[in-house]
Amino acid sequence: MSSTNQADLLPALHRLQEKFGYIPDHAIADLAKAYNMAQAEVVGVIGFYHDFRRTPPGRQRLRICRAESCQAMGADALAMHACTQLGVEFGATTADGEVTLEAAYCLGNCACSPAVMLDDDLHGRVSVERLDAILAEGRGV
Repeated sequence: MSSTNQADLLPALHRLQEKFGYIPDHAIADLAKAYNMAQAEVVGVIGFYHDFRRTPPGRQRLRICRAESCQAMGADALAMHACTQLGVEFGATTADGEVTLEAAYCLGNCACSPAVMLDDDLHGRVSVERLDAILAEGRGV
């Protein structure tokens, strides 16, 4: 694949993700044809860029920072707690379709580590208890 094809493909993938919240399987063949690529190449590009999804996201997106500053301030315990509470691993969506759990590798809130982001709301100095409250508030509980 030429770098021109990949560069042209990226804006199309972003538009699809913005429209649907993910890249639907049915779009992969159309993209491959439009950009003169193999379907496997399109799938490879989607897989390389971690912001692209191939499955529908949950109603809410919970991102937990996994960068060094947040790790030093307890993000690993926060991450384990989130996985247990939600019943999913990173990259997955809860069975009820409510929350997609994602790792972030810097939310730009290092001075207030550990940081999480629920949808567009950034939270700093998040403890396990505060994470539970953030999730409960997000779910309207």
